[in-house]
Amino acid sequence: MSADAQDMIETVEIARLGAKGDGIAERGEGEPVYVPFALPGERWSIARNGAAVRLTESPDRVAEKCRHFGTCGGCVAQHLSDDLYAAWKTASVREAFAHRGIDAEVLPVHRIGPGTRRRAILGIVRRGDKVGIGFREEGQHTLVDMAECPILDPLIVAALPALREMGRIAMPHDTPGRLIVTRVDAGLDVAYTNGLKMLKPDERAELARIASAARVTRLIVAGDPIVVRAEPSITIGGVAIDVPPQIFLQAVPEAEQMMIDFVVAALPKKAKKAADLFSGVGTFTLPLARHVAMTAYDSDRKAITALEAAHRRATGLKPVEARVRDLFREPLSPKELEAFDAVVLDPPRAGAAAQTERLARSKVPVVVAVSCAPATLARDARTLIDAGFKMGPVQPIDQFLWSPHVEAITVFRR
Repeated sequence: MSADAQDMIETVEIARLGAKGDGIAERGEGEPVYVPFALPGERWSIARNGAAVRLTESPDRVAEKCRHFGTCGGCVAQHLSDDLYAAWKTASVREAFAHRGIDAEVLPVHRIGPGTRRRAILGIVRRGDKVGIGFREEGQHTLVDMAECPILDPLIVAALPALREMGRIAMPHDTPGRLIVTRVDAGLDVAYTNGLKMLKPDERAELARIASAARVTRLIVAGDPIVVRAEPSITIGGVAIDVPPQIFLQAVPEAEQMMIDFVVAALPKKAKKAADLFSGVGTFTLPLARHVAMTAYDSDRKAITALEAAHRRATGLKPVEARVRDLFREPLSPKELEAFDAVVLDPPRAGAAAQTERLARSKVPVVVAVSCAPATLARDARTLIDAGFKMGPVQPIDQFLWSPHVEAITVFRR
């Protein structure tokens, strides 16, 4: 970025990184100044129009990993050294708990390498015969047409030309849409979900041809299955799970396995029955079922159906009961929770305030909490701690590489 010297109104020194990756300087009386992509110790000049120019460079500044960095809204931290990056992620978790008055023991962040994200929700738009696919600009609606992406599974990146070609057939002109791509065991699961046109028979045939060449196991256009070479599946804990279209999955298999190992290790030795709340397709239910009988709850009927089918096909598992239930509207009562020796809690980003309040009043001895939002995890932790639970160390997992987000997991014991 640049600005004319006469437009510069102040020079600031960056004191720290903010939660979203911005550098933060302070004016008089502690007023914060946020400078995108600035690092602690650097000096920047700020212009009247908000533009900023870097005057000095931190030794923690490294080369970006992608040509789209700084424009694409997917990453904010490719320019941080490994040490600074790890410290920033760990600090974001620690500060979330401190905000709730909790002096948490936060372990060093578990690092996840590039090229591991198995799922992407991308924007797509066709203008003439040109199709753009990618993430949006930071804070904008403008689509950044993706030429590369260091965080995504290489099979997804390699399929971008085929995804554009299929988009050219499926998309009308000048209508933005959405594309969901998931790496599954046998290839790719692809869904074009909105902004689409009615397909002619010859267009459907051409889509099928392109999909087959690109290792697309299933192709869905506006809810219509164009290609289903095999039911897309993923393997979790040695169990194959057929993946319903557009279902939630953990973003990175390696991070998923770390969380599974953590959850299994936290199970009480004499436990006989446990519950998995917000279970999805059974990420924790099925591995835990090798040790104890499980009851799984989730509001998504498709996820519960997939979990039940996977359990029926599997061998060596203890009984699993799966129930459709909206735990935001109808959380399990303390009386219902009496049946369980342990509970796994893995809610969406909003957390699980109502369910946590009932857990706090229950007799459940162990709660394992998994969260992609440390702020809501800390809020719910406060409820459990105030009810007499003791929180163990918090393990951050860098599932969302170079973004401001971080997974965190911890155990509460009475």
